[in-house]
Amino acid sequence: MRKYVRTLNVIYDFEIDNWEVALFRGAVVEALGSSSNVLFHNHTEDNNLRYAYPLIQYKRQGRKACIVAVEQGADTIGQFLASGRDTLRIGNREVSCEVGQIRPSRILVQTWQTPFQYHISRWLPLNAKNYALFSNLKETEERKNFLEHILKGNLLSMLKGLNIWLEENLTVKITSLPESFLVRYKNVDLMAFNVDFETNLSIPANVGVGKHVSVGFGTIRLNKKAKTEQPEQEKATSDNHNTIT
Repeated sequence: MRKYVRTLNVIYDFEIDNWEVALFRGAVVEALGSSSNVLFHNHTEDNNLRYAYPLIQYKRQGRKACIVAVEQGADTIGQFLASGRDTLRIGNREVSCEVGQIRPSRILVQTWQTPFQYHISRWLPLNAKNYALFSNLKETEERKNFLEHILKGNLLSMLKGLNIWLEENLTVKITSLPESFLVRYKNVDLMAFNVDFETNLSIPANVGVGKHVSVGFGTIRLNKKAKTEQPEQEKATSDNHNTIT
């Protein structure tokens, strides 16, 4: 099954640090108050979690605060854009809530005969169980194969959240695996990775996979260094990552 997926990137004029992304989400939710749609915060009215792929994701893009809204989220984001908020409070500072750019996009999500090259930043693939398994692997190739399996599962989970079910086999290959690094979220240190990979799946720009997607972790972008080397058949489609069709 293939499907056109809509995204809306809303980039604000104020800058934030990576650790402030969660504060940015909190500021948006607080500004909307009790009227906010569940997609803004992924909590239901009875204070349970919405266990589904986040359709509104808060990020840092080019140092600027950014919201990436996907499918239904692209319709819902209008609730905040129309709220008339002039300022937001990010932690202890007040920022002007002025939109710098709005980038709508529509991309055909499906598998192709030849792969795309992507980069995923601040990816959190490991939970408590697979962290122990990963730590016991000593060889680089073993670790790469282990993470490839997790990344494939992350991509399939994203597709499920977008109501896309593949009929063809999804291929994933990590092409660059630098050393891991620690990031802190909710006072817990987590192992993160910046990874280059290739897959036969066309992926909407700036969406996230893995843990804590809603606050900017695991953001996927086309690998600009490899983009010019992509096959002609896919190159035309990959250019649609930032094109309205």
